[in-house]
Amino acid sequence: MLFTKKRANDVVGKWLIAYPAFVPIGIYRRAHFAHHREEFGPDEPDMAFYSGYPCEPGDLRRRLIRDLMGISGYKNFTSILKATTKSSSRNVASSILLSQAVLFGLFWLGTGRWWAYLVFWWLPWMTQWRVLNRLRAIAEHGGMLKSDDRRLTTHDVRQHWLARFWFVPYNTGWHLAHHVDMGIPWHNLPAYHRELKAAGYVTDQITFANYFQLWRSATALHRTRA
Repeated sequence: MLFTKKRANDVVGKWLIAYPAFVPIGIYRRAHFAHHREEFGPDEPDMAFYSGYPCEPGDLRRRLIRDLMGISGYKNFTSILKATTKSSSRNVASSILLSQAVLFGLFWLGTGRWWAYLVFWWLPWMTQWRVLNRLRAIAEHGGMLKSDDRRLTTHDVRQHWLARFWFVPYNTGWHLAHHVDMGIPWHNLPAYHRELKAAGYVTDQITFANYFQLWRSATALHRTRA
């Protein structure tokens, strides 16, 4: 939405945002639309992130440790490398690796350290980002149900400035509003959320006070004690 021309948005989105973040944007778009068509349905591409909750605290801890250790990141990174050997995915995968090579050069040029890209870009993507992505996925749909009522498929969490800065930027924390109407631009989601509350669609009963409360509810132990 930076420009009025879709082509300009696509070029900037691919080369300055998606590919540097290892995201094959065309595939992501198709998967995201499939996700919105029917959460928890047969075409749900992210079911692995949402199913299996509530779980035992130890199960969630092992998943997060696996992410933090780079095991999940390794699987994703090697899938990009393997994609360069297939004609159907070679162009996109090669473009992603090309953008990483450019970033490698820019980091080296800007810092004078050849390892700067690995430490400050590639390694965080392999580890820290995996943890944040899993926690955000749980916060969006973890443990919810297949339903036409979006309040049963998507969590609602009260937004605080620190979470908005570090964890859910660009208003992605207003995720229930996003799923009620995915056509609402990101910058209007807070206002749309307020309208949903005023209409009585979003209530305090379905709203988590913060993300820590939601993550605690994602464990079977917490629900048993409750």
